[in-house]
Amino acid sequence: MEAKPYLKEVIFQREDVFSFDSYPFNIPAIAKLTSLKFHPDVTFIVGENGAGKSTLVEAIALKLGFGIEGGTKNVQIQTHHNNGSDLFNYLKAIKSFKTPRDNYFLRAESFYNVATYMEEVNYLAGYGRRSLHQQSHGESFLSTLEHKLTGQGLYIFDEPEAALSPSRQLAALAMINKLVEQQSQFIIATHSPILLAYPNATIYRLNDSGIHKINYEETEHYMVTKYFLNNYKEMVKNLMME
Repeated sequence: MEAKPYLKEVIFQREDVFSFDSYPFNIPAIAKLTSLKFHPDVTFIVGENGAGKSTLVEAIALKLGFGIEGGTKNVQIQTHHNNGSDLFNYLKAIKSFKTPRDNYFLRAESFYNVATYMEEVNYLAGYGRRSLHQQSHGESFLSTLEHKLTGQGLYIFDEPEAALSPSRQLAALAMINKLVEQQSQFIIATHSPILLAYPNATIYRLNDSGIHKINYEETEHYMVTKYFLNNYKEMVKNLMME
């Protein structure tokens, strides 16, 4: 019997939803959700801005006991009246027989708040013993990947590429693979064509027609980036003329 995936599936208990006319149930992809199965190693969730990917990832994290701002499950801070959505209350989590040894929810938009909390409680041992605020945003992300995540873990990332240059995204890709080799599982919402290139990952695309499993080469991130790099002069010229 395989321990991974630690999180096998989430099931949307649609029959309990009172109305699909209000947020987040009125998001087309969420409205059509029935269940989502996860890869033992890496599952990506992609889609346009507003497609619902961060809403879905947040709900999965909350269902598993993470705080709204991110961090480990011990970090239960909440700032700026960030209450999230009610979607997590309507998800059923199907888990493995084995509990992950480590866990982390890395949320780009609120990582600053988590870093501040770590400073306040004077807990930097898990982050390379360096202040996260004395590093760049990208450096603090990589420090978390390198020092805080210890393997045999379930890790949920929401747009981790937000602070990373292309070369740092490549470094993050290598770190993710190292952790996968240490029996870890990742669920990642991203716009990064670099991260999405992780081999054999499951990729779900959210759009108005629902949630669909697609190949890397079918993602808009891959197609647009490839076309732009091969035709950037023409594309820029056309854009400037509009």
